[in-house]
Amino acid sequence: MATSASSTLELLRKAIDGTAAALRCVTEYEPAGGPDAPIFPPTYEGGNYALVGRRRIKPENALEADITVADRVLIDSVQSQANRMELCLLRAWEEGRIKLPVITVEFPADKLLRPLRITSLEAPHRIADALLRDSLYDGVKFRESAIGKRLDVADVRNATPIFEVCPTALLFGMWDSTGPRGGLGVKFQRAIVSEIVGLGVQLGKKTSSRIDPAQIMLEAGPLYRTPDGGWTLDEKKAAREKGKPVKLGKTGRPSEANHGNVTPTIAEGGVYVQRIVQTTVISLAALRRLRFPLENRYDPRVDTAARVVLAAMGLCAAALAQLDGDLRSRCLIVPKARPVWEILDVPGEEPTRFHLTPDDAVTLFNEALDTARALGLPWMDEEVVLRPSDELVALVRKSQELAAEAKGEVEA
Repeated sequence: MATSASSTLELLRKAIDGTAAALRCVTEYEPAGGPDAPIFPPTYEGGNYALVGRRRIKPENALEADITVADRVLIDSVQSQANRMELCLLRAWEEGRIKLPVITVEFPADKLLRPLRITSLEAPHRIADALLRDSLYDGVKFRESAIGKRLDVADVRNATPIFEVCPTALLFGMWDSTGPRGGLGVKFQRAIVSEIVGLGVQLGKKTSSRIDPAQIMLEAGPLYRTPDGGWTLDEKKAAREKGKPVKLGKTGRPSEANHGNVTPTIAEGGVYVQRIVQTTVISLAALRRLRFPLENRYDPRVDTAARVVLAAMGLCAAALAQLDGDLRSRCLIVPKARPVWEILDVPGEEPTRFHLTPDDAVTLFNEALDTARALGLPWMDEEVVLRPSDELVALVRKSQELAAEAKGEVEA
C-alpha cells in the first residue's frame, strides 16, 4: 500500500495513463458524541430531512407513539461537499501551502454596509459566475478581457485556457450558462463527487424552551413597531398604518422582540443512525476526455500531466476536507478509521489501495503541478482582482440594506 506522496504520484500517473476508471474512498464516521448520539442532517423544503424509504412502525408497547424510521438520510450533499472542498483549497492557498489561480471580486468597502470579497473558489459557477461576469478587469468587462475570453474558446478538446486560469472548474464542474451563448456555453462535468449519508435511520426528538431571567410576562405587552424598526409600549411613538398603531410582528407579544419565556415544546428532530458513510469518487474517465493542446498541438505527456494535476487536486481537496467533520450545528462527525483510497481498474481484481494524509496530499499536488509546468502547461500564479460594476455594487448594497432593515439594524 502506497503511503508517501512520491509513490502515490507514480500510482496516479499509471492509473491515468492506463485503464483505471476512478479513484474511490469510502470512509465510515460516527457522531463526535459517540455512536448512540443523535445528529442533525440538513433540512430542505418544508423543514424536512432528505429521507429515503421513510415509514412509520408501531412499537411493541401499544401505549408508545409510532416511530419514524428510514433506510437512509442525506447528511451532506454533493453540492455541499464540493463547496467544503473548494473552501479547503482556498484556505491552503491563503496559507501559502499550494499555488492556485484565483480570481477575486473585491467590493469597495466605502460603498457597502459590510465588506465583501468573493473568489472564484467561492462563486457558485466558478469562473462562469455572474458575479465575475458583472465585474471589470482593468476597466474592461470581465468577459471581454483577455482572461474572460478564454471561456469562449474552451471545450473538452481545448481545456488548456481553463486549466491556466480556473482549474477547479475542470474538477468540480462548470456550465457557462450565463455568458453570451446562454445554454450553449461551454460545459465541463463534475470529475469529483462526494456525499455523506446515514444508514438505518430512526427519527429523534428535539426540544426547545427558554427561561427569561427578567421574567417578562405576556401580559406586559402589547409591543408596537416604531418607524425605525424598533419597538415601544407607547402607542403614540408607534408606526402607523391607516391611522392605527402597528403591533410588533403578528401579535405584539413580548416574544416578537425575543423577550419573555418560551414554552417548552417537543417535536421530531435529529436522527439516530446505525452507520455514517462518506463516498468520494474521482472519475479518471472524465479527466481523460479533457485535452490540453499547447500552440494547437497535442502531446500525450502534456495531457497526462494536466490530468494528474486535476486528480491530485481532487485528492488534496478531499483529504483536507476530511479534517473538518463539523458540518453544521449538532452535526459533528469523526472518522472511525484512517481513510483508504482505491484505484478501480481491472474488473474482478483487488484494487490498488493507498493512504494519503493531508500533508502528503498537499505535497502530491505540488509535485504534480511542478511536473506539468515543466512541460509548458500555463498556470496563473498571481491573483486576479476584479472590480464590480456600479450596477452590481448598487444591487448588493440595496440587498444589504433590506437585510439590515429586516433585523432592525438601520433606519427605515
